Amino acid sequence: MTSEYPERRRRLAEEIASRKLDALVVSALPNIRYLCGFTGSNGLLLVRRDGWSLLLTDPRYEIQAAQEADCLVKITRKPLTRALPGELARRRLRRVGFEAGRLSYAEYQSLRMALRAPVRLEPVAGVVESLRLLKSDAEIEAIRRSMAIAAAAFQQSMRAAREGIRECELAAELDYQMRLLGAEKPAFESIVLFGENAALPHGKPGTRALGPGELILVDIGAQHDGYASDMTRMAVLGTPSNRVKRLYQIVLDAQSAALERLRPGITGGMVDAAARQALGRHGLAEYFVHSTGHGIGLEVHEIPRLGKGDRTRIRPGMVVTVEPGIYIEDWGGIRIEDTAVVTSNGCQVLTPAGKELLGL
Repeated sequence: MTSEYPERRRRLAEEIASRKLDALVVSALPNIRYLCGFTGSNGLLLVRRDGWSLLLTDPRYEIQAAQEADCLVKITRKPLTRALPGELARRRLRRVGFEAGRLSYAEYQSLRMALRAPVRLEPVAGVVESLRLLKSDAEIEAIRRSMAIAAAAFQQSMRAAREGIRECELAAELDYQMRLLGAEKPAFESIVLFGENAALPHGKPGTRALGPGELILVDIGAQHDGYASDMTRMAVLGTPSNRVKRLYQIVLDAQSAALERLRPGITGGMVDAAARQALGRHGLAEYFVHSTGHGIGLEVHEIPRLGKGDRTRIRPGMVVTVEPGIYIEDWGGIRIEDTAVVTSNGCQVLTPAGKELLGL
């Protein structure tokens, strides 16, 4: 993706100019990576309205920044918010935007106090994230590879699922397998929940042991080449009950309805409505407590949001999750999740794992 960085900064420069800013200070690390390739944990990227760019970072990343970033790099021993004002003054930048939702209040205060007149800071929200909304072919391929790693890790790890294994042990096995298969790291903290714990949409794996006939909910993702994947699959230790099979099929039908609806021109809210209507026909809509999906890329949760009433128009090149679920207290939960890319006439699911309810 190295060849894409200059074009990304050019598009950002157009946005900067359209907002009548002289420059933008990019502080979110995923946005910095998107714009210049730098993957370190400390950096500020200054992008001017003509596309000229400067990455500020500290001596720990001198070699790494030279290898990764395709723009000018400056190493400083000062806190970055203290070093930046001098760069703004040297280049006579007056009206400078900052990422309002990404810069901490402490960092903002540090930067503001170090500024020299007549520089003025202007809050800007979501400008780089909007550029990231549509994925290039290279980005989609990176997500596809990440998804393949997660699916293969799930298949390998489920061989370890047995009576008595703890949630945390199976989660550790999943993380281990993703690493073995080439992931940089899990894209998020892997979710493994047994029995009634599966009623917690974002529950944390604990020491609960798996018992006969119990549900297993696995929600995992890998990070590969910076890009995340996200999938959820269900299994049962032993033979699933009729109730489990019936509810699983209802959730699967709801996901199929949402995937069928996912196409250019409609809104995120319309995709969400398709899943809710399918659940509602069985009196289960009240047990669906989160949105149907979200964008995914350099971060696990990106725009667009496939949620109730969302008016974002779906466009080709968006990559999103589709993950309806039901959560019933003291019983458990069922969620089925895939990552999909929007095409010119519909969508393509990137998750290679089958969606049958596994009996172990």
